Amino acid sequence: MISFLIVLGTFIAMEFVSWGTHKYIMHGFLWSLHKDHHQVDHKKKTQKNDLFFLIFACPSIVLIVLGSEDFSSLFFIGIGIAFYGLAYFIVHEIIIHRRLPYLKNLKGNYITTIRRAHKVHHKIQSKHGATCFGMLIVPTKYWVK
Repeated sequence: MISFLIVLGTFIAMEFVSWGTHKYIMHGFLWSLHKDHHQVDHKKKTQKNDLFFLIFACPSIVLIVLGSEDFSSLFFIGIGIAFYGLAYFIVHEIIIHRRLPYLKNLKGNYITTIRRAHKVHHKIQSKHGATCFGMLIVPTKYWVK
């Protein structure tokens, strides 16, 4: 049970880590990697921004490896980070940016809301001035009425 709580707690915490990382690192000193995600045609298969996938996977991999010998809390923290990475891929790449053509017509209040908030984020094509840095938790003003 404690293992599950560690994974769940880590997953939830990652939304806040992700928000801060997006706002202060991706729109900060690593803007050079994130910039093409805001300014380049999204029909391209790869972007410099995709390097963040590898950067963010490293702590998860390290923690899983370090904790795998005795299944310590490090292992379960790494799993929570990995699950958040999977959720990010599904929500950001598949649902928001519609990278899989046969899933382009997904509908629902939550899906419409996260797409709306992300669109607001992408209206700003520069390093400064963007809003909506989270992925799963969206400010109430963007919820569909």
